[in-house]
Amino acid sequence: MHMNSAPHLLAEDRAEFERVLDDALRHAHERPELAAIGQRLNATQLRTMALNATALISTAASAEYEHYRKIREEARAPAVTAGGQGSAPDAAWSDGNGAGFAAVIAVLAPVLAATAAVIFLLAGYLLKMLDPTPSFATPLVSAGWFFAALTAAAILVAAVGLLLTALRNGATQVPAEELTGELPDEVARAKDAWRHALLERGILPFLQASLADPSADPTSTAPPRHVSRIPKVGYSGPEYSSPSEGSTSGQRPTFTSPDFTSPDFGGPEHQPE
Repeated sequence: MHMNSAPHLLAEDRAEFERVLDDALRHAHERPELAAIGQRLNATQLRTMALNATALISTAASAEYEHYRKIREEARAPAVTAGGQGSAPDAAWSDGNGAGFAAVIAVLAPVLAATAAVIFLLAGYLLKMLDPTPSFATPLVSAGWFFAALTAAAILVAAVGLLLTALRNGATQVPAEELTGELPDEVARAKDAWRHALLERGILPFLQASLADPSADPTSTAPPRHVSRIPKVGYSGPEYSSPSEGSTSGQRPTFTSPDFTSPDFGGPEHQPE
């Protein structure tokens, strides 16, 4: 019984599969077993056939891929924990609701103050044009200039708040070079092992089988007939067979029951001999 099930490639690993495939096709001229490329099937057709058989090809390196995924997830776990937000109630309030409320105030305060300043100044100066001038025209103008000053102060506070927020986020942000830097050594080794197994046990045998199969159709999603040359990954149970007829170990032993006889009983004068 063979166990050939392999995990489906994650979206982030499909691009790596294509890179290994493209690299194999790019250097196909260095491999004698792929010298037939271009005679009946070209590199583009072989690439299409291999992409259609991604699940089948990746099965050949399922053990290495499982190990690579496990090591990669373990390496990512501490980074996610360290980059997560605190779970304390006060931290959640200050980072969530507090930040949202402050942002609303920073946006609305200058707008409301500027609107009030325009209304009071416009009404006050219009009233001053009347003859006689109403007594409340001067207070309206004073209120308008007060809201104008409040508008300038609100804009200044909002600008300072945005600057402080940018500085705080810049201090806690992961640098770009850390995100695009090299993988940890253990993860890199696991990735290289998967790529090597994928190339040697999956992609190259598939390409050889496709070139050797005269009925291979590059437009078909079915694998070539000789694709069984790709090594199978899994375990097979032991085979049991009955012993040959001529072997003596196959003969069944015979048993005979022992003979039991009852003792001769008699009177005291007849003792058994």
